[in-house]
Amino acid sequence: MKIFKVINNNIVSVFDQEGNEIIYMGKGIGFKKHPGDTFVISDVEKKFILSSTEANNNQLVKLLNEIPLDITDIAIEIFEKASLKLNKPLNDSSIISLADHIYTAIERSKENIYVKNILLWDIKKFYPDEYKIGKLALEIIHEHTHVSLPDDEAGFIAFHLVNAQMENNVDDMYELTKIMQEILNIVKYTFKINFNEDSIYYYRFISHLKFFAKRLLTNKEYENSDDNLFNIVKMQYEESYKCVEKIAAFINNNYHYFLSDEEKLYLTIHIERIVKNLRN
Repeated sequence: MKIFKVINNNIVSVFDQEGNEIIYMGKGIGFKKHPGDTFVISDVEKKFILSSTEANNNQLVKLLNEIPLDITDIAIEIFEKASLKLNKPLNDSSIISLADHIYTAIERSKENIYVKNILLWDIKKFYPDEYKIGKLALEIIHEHTHVSLPDDEAGFIAFHLVNAQMENNVDDMYELTKIMQEILNIVKYTFKINFNEDSIYYYRFISHLKFFAKRLLTNKEYENSDDNLFNIVKMQYEESYKCVEKIAAFINNNYHYFLSDEEKLYLTIHIERIVKNLRN
């Protein structure tokens, strides 16, 4: 098989007959190689297809050249365990973005710099399986690097796994964007507001909507919470809750998906925050 591009000593790329770019990884397979040369396929330890756009592929290849091979190996191990535990296929190209995140997190930790995960609450509640794998991933990272990362990073890793489940289907991504826009429009016209897209509250809301839309598309519903928080929020944030009821009716009518009280709770809180911030 002829090499299209030598990324580094351990990584090369080729194109298959369908025009897909394939990344091959293995110690030394690119050593003293040039485009057009062949390599020994038995030396390959991992291969995956880049299924995103050409522009994104170029960025992914650049990342691969900067990430140490041992960190990429960690990301591969995490993905393989995640695929088994979730019993779902994951988009292999997401391995690169996960490896980049792990590498960056480790480098930051050496300087005692840690990033707070503002979505950790949502991730724990709505993606418990992915979060458990995120916690396992921290153990794997520590085992290989002796670096201890905080639980916030388990949430970030879970987020990568959630995205990797969706990126296999372009139609799903289109539907996801459509659902998010429909909900944003309901909020926008209910409160007669224009969103401040630079606001942290808008970012949090959009991220939550992405989680919600993914659950809807995979028909992944959650049982109601047993605590009293829902009833308290329902009364305290009456306007926002009425907006959520509109959203619930729309989703039920158009997608046959029933919102649980817990999902209504988090939507109400996010809408209250973003509207209050705009009004202030």
